[in-house]
Amino acid sequence: MQKIILLIVGLTISVESVLSQAPTSPRQHANTRFEQLGPMLPTPNTFRTASGAPGKDYFQNRADYDIKATLDDAKQRITGSETVTYHNNSTDALPFIWLQLDQNLFRPESIGKATQTNSIDAHQGATFRQVDPNATIANKNYGHKITSVRDQAGKALKYTINQTMMRIDLPQAVAPGKSVTFSIDWNFNIVDVKSVGARSGYEFFPKDGNYIYEIAQWFPRLCAYNDVAGWQNKQFLGQGEFTLIFGNYKVALTVPNDHIVGATGELQNPAQVLTPIQQKRWNEAKGRGDKPGENPIVIVTQAEAEAAEKAKPTGTKTWVYKADNVRDFSFASSRKFIWDALQPNVEGKRVWAMSLYPKEANPLWGQYSTRLVAHTLRSYSRRTVAYPYPVAYSVHGPVGGMEYPMISFNGARPEPDGTYSESTKNFLILVVIHEVGHNFFPMIVNSDERQWSWMDEGLNSFMEGLACLEWDADFPAHGIDPQYIVPYMQLDSSKQVPIMSSSDNILPGTFGPNAYSKPATALNILRETVMGRELFDYAFKEYARRWAFKSPEPADFFRTLEDASGVDLDWFWKGWFYGVQPVDQALVKVDWFQANSQNPELTKTEARTAAQRRLNTISRQRDALSKDQTVVAQDSTMRDFYNRYDPYAVTDEDRKKYQDYVSSLSAEEKLLTEAGTNFYTLSLKNKGGIPMPVIVRMEFEDGTDSIARFPAEIWRFNDQSIQKIIATNKRVKQWTLDPFYEIADTNPEDNSFPPVARPSRFQLFKQQQRGGATGPNPMQQQKQQAPARQGTGRN
Repeated sequence: MQKIILLIVGLTISVESVLSQAPTSPRQHANTRFEQLGPMLPTPNTFRTASGAPGKDYFQNRADYDIKATLDDAKQRITGSETVTYHNNSTDALPFIWLQLDQNLFRPESIGKATQTNSIDAHQGATFRQVDPNATIANKNYGHKITSVRDQAGKALKYTINQTMMRIDLPQAVAPGKSVTFSIDWNFNIVDVKSVGARSGYEFFPKDGNYIYEIAQWFPRLCAYNDVAGWQNKQFLGQGEFTLIFGNYKVALTVPNDHIVGATGELQNPAQVLTPIQQKRWNEAKGRGDKPGENPIVIVTQAEAEAAEKAKPTGTKTWVYKADNVRDFSFASSRKFIWDALQPNVEGKRVWAMSLYPKEANPLWGQYSTRLVAHTLRSYSRRTVAYPYPVAYSVHGPVGGMEYPMISFNGARPEPDGTYSESTKNFLILVVIHEVGHNFFPMIVNSDERQWSWMDEGLNSFMEGLACLEWDADFPAHGIDPQYIVPYMQLDSSKQVPIMSSSDNILPGTFGPNAYSKPATALNILRETVMGRELFDYAFKEYARRWAFKSPEPADFFRTLEDASGVDLDWFWKGWFYGVQPVDQALVKVDWFQANSQNPELTKTEARTAAQRRLNTISRQRDALSKDQTVVAQDSTMRDFYNRYDPYAVTDEDRKKYQDYVSSLSAEEKLLTEAGTNFYTLSLKNKGGIPMPVIVRMEFEDGTDSIARFPAEIWRFNDQSIQKIIATNKRVKQWTLDPFYEIADTNPEDNSFPPVARPSRFQLFKQQQRGGATGPNPMQQQKQQAPARQGTGRN
């Protein structure tokens, strides 16, 4: 094996040929970061396979509902009755069944209220709700009141209420493959959303004396019984959302006859509840929404809604809805609603995209909401499964953002004068896409929200980010941008928990980054940096296809992405989902080598130049004038061979050695020695903990640049420090790790070599303050500058 001489600034060393010998690595550091998850995942079985797909014995129970309910607008109360047929598709006989009574969360004695922790800040004070969680619910008599539980024959059934759960004891166990039918009568007082902080309820508008009702978690719902947990009857504490099962619904909602209702499912009796002109407009909206600029048809106009606000109801109407294969049912009702609609083509099927909103939401909602609904259905359908339902609503009221099958409640309200800030507009875009997107996760891919918030919120936030960028390429989709999760990942490990934590155990103040942004960012990193778009998109779509209308667990997601892509991601799940360590890579130093041609005519000239440069010290410069005064200069007898010897002169022996060397090289080795290739040894540290791909940008002296990418497995033999040789034909003037902010590196200050000076935090703070104090939004400023303009621009 021939040796090639490499030079590093002022030093000549001999190393094995880089063509045939790997570089010497730093000492190894044994680690288990790239071992398989193994026992951290449940053992595959006939219910859930090792590939991540449902097994041959997978089952899920279902419940069909026939509900009749009345909304009392004078007392803000709902009274209802339901007949439920529960189908036991498991292999177990069930002697009792569990239902959820979510409204009981708002009872003063509820475990959710009793376990809230609180304190008072001596300087900032505290709200009444912070001091006493029961302050806003005292004397309200909130919670489900169960007045009757009967079997199919009308005979009373024994039941037990435990906080937000109710167990019905059956006279005979429901055998595998059999069903049982029972009825429940119930009522509850609707909560004031803003005072209680609820996911559903009412908002009162003092100016016109009317209400908007956004109603959810309103009827006793069956708990899930599955192969993982048996009965999922974990109490509703308010943070962890819902674990539900599919079924068919027929729901009759009796409301004041001037109300407009939107709900899960298809309206069955439009002729009985809509006026002739409203039915005509409904028909005009059919098939509309495929062309750019095609605006919704307004079925109930703002003028009609304002007229209803001022009038009084003369009776009631019953709106009948039917919904098949859904996991829940929700509705909204108000006389304040404007109603607009499109019916775009979504993957070959016409789907109603609709919005309900009061005049207070215009002009923002009239311009954007329904168009956003249509856009979301198209975007998500392309990436997951075709939207299977006939309709999707976006409703504006008191709830800032909540999702239910075919209907969502969304915030983002303009100022009273009709203007709005850019952040309000962006929030509307984001929240409508997010909440409508929840139709796919978890309404179709039916994960357990009570246990794993990230499985719907994280996946949906990732999809939301992609859909937002498809809506507007300049949209600030920070929820999937790695650099925006950095502040959360910089937190001390005692102030965060792994993504793989039960929903109710996520620390206060961190639910957003933990369940939404961090998993969404992780998926975006998989797509852009680890797997690539093609592999990721196929695997993600396969997960949605496998688990549509089924109930996946985390292992099913992890295994499916690996199974469908052929990429081992166990190291990634460990770091991002099971741990709390940050990402922090550092470029410690870069050593520069060049191949030495060994031509003595060149090498000795270079050596002479280098030696002369080293001799040019400040002392020698100052002594130059007295050089003739030295002993050797004045006495020739003090000179010998070495005073005349030139070590840098080329000899015949040097030339012969060079010719012998050249004749021994292969063509490839000759090319390397003559090309002037630069060899750079990068010394890297993994200071954060999570091993991630290494992305390096090289900026060359000629003004061009290049990117080198190395998979995360580069850390498998040493997860703390590594070295990597990069060969280039051009000289590199600047090296930068993670140049496109792909890996959520928490300390980019040490990502450059040579180090790059950056403004101090104090300088950055001062720069940020130069914008001045906040004032009117830009729309208001424009109005102030043009007082002659009339109106608010509302539709």
